[in-house]
Amino acid sequence: MNDGRARKQQYLMGESIQFIRSVPRWLFVRNLSGRWPSAATGALSCIRRVETPPPRLPTQEWVRIRPYMSGICGSDLSAIACKGSPYFSPFVSTPFVLGHELVGEIVETGNETPKAWQVGRRVVIEPALGCEVRGLRPPCRSCAAGEYANCENITKGSIPAGFQTGYCAGTGGGWSTATVVAHPSQLQAVPDVVSDEEAALAEPFACSLHAALKIPREKGKTILVIGSGTIGLLLIHGYRRAGGQGRVLVVARFAHQAEMARMLGADECVNLRPPREFYQWVLERGGGAGEGAGIYQPELGKPVVLGGVDCVVDCVGNSQTIDDAVRLARPGGLVLLVGMPGIPRNVDWTAIWYKQLRVQGTYAYGWETAPDGRRVKTIQLGLEYMAGNPGALAPLVSGRFSLEEYRAAIQHAFRTDLPGNFKTMFVLPRT
Repeated sequence: MNDGRARKQQYLMGESIQFIRSVPRWLFVRNLSGRWPSAATGALSCIRRVETPPPRLPTQEWVRIRPYMSGICGSDLSAIACKGSPYFSPFVSTPFVLGHELVGEIVETGNETPKAWQVGRRVVIEPALGCEVRGLRPPCRSCAAGEYANCENITKGSIPAGFQTGYCAGTGGGWSTATVVAHPSQLQAVPDVVSDEEAALAEPFACSLHAALKIPREKGKTILVIGSGTIGLLLIHGYRRAGGQGRVLVVARFAHQAEMARMLGADECVNLRPPREFYQWVLERGGGAGEGAGIYQPELGKPVVLGGVDCVVDCVGNSQTIDDAVRLARPGGLVLLVGMPGIPRNVDWTAIWYKQLRVQGTYAYGWETAPDGRRVKTIQLGLEYMAGNPGALAPLVSGRFSLEEYRAAIQHAFRTDLPGNFKTMFVLPRT
């Protein structure tokens, strides 16, 4: 038992950024936020700053965490702007407190919490709410295989529906002073050499690393990464930390993204340009092996490519980038879809069929076979990489806001064009 247990009555009401379910609000924001981003955080939006009670511990195994820092993810922005697919809507429970990327301190444990998790320990959480978290035995086939982010029971068990912390009414989220609760299986201790800023990146780094470990690592391979937001940049870093020796070409929309991509391991970067010019740039840098390799123009539509790179990683997920990805992969090549795609339109899938491409989605994290042969959780491996090169990812944290400034924080996160802007964080009070 832990002699330093915090008492429940210390955790009363707290301030939270909460998402509410409202079809009229959702439609209002969806239709207007593209032209007027302020609609996503205004009085008629789906989010609000409110006083909320602390979430209860679902069972005596669980712990309570006081968040120190919590990031604003692209999936959060998609939900707030009401631009994503309704695919996940059956798998959330509302109202929920946002925030699945977080670092914090354990402030309360249950009577059955494993002794490894003591009050005062600094931790990050894996937000996936799989069978073990929900107290379900036996586990579903996905959880049994170590792919608990794809749990088939995310509407069952000891907590309400929710695929992740930050999208579940019963767990709380990181954008809150009312604390968040987590199952011990979700916890990872933070090494002392890893700062709070970097630790708060552990969850998105795990997502990126899960994808990076699928990329060919041999010397002589050419990899094209489309997108240099936080996920794309973390993927480049993860690929290099995992021993990837391939040539990494990167599409960056802004100069500060290209500069950061090079710092984290990219070989060459290109900004957005017309398709033919872009395709030519790729082919000249490792995308053409045969005499006929090149760019050809059909009677209608975009150019097509004979040749291509070994692997294309799409970290954006819109119609244009998916279409470019399948055109630029070589025959038999690999296309990884990392960015949340929503509902892409006007994608010509012919290249997948003709070039016999392997197209794979990558979502979240789980158990991996590390480059050294170990079976390890993705997030644990990411923390090991952070500890081995402390400070390398700290420059990605470019905006720090209080919960009171939530509107400004979210608008700042939308502005990826701002020089030096990568990841926006909420900084929470420690007492």
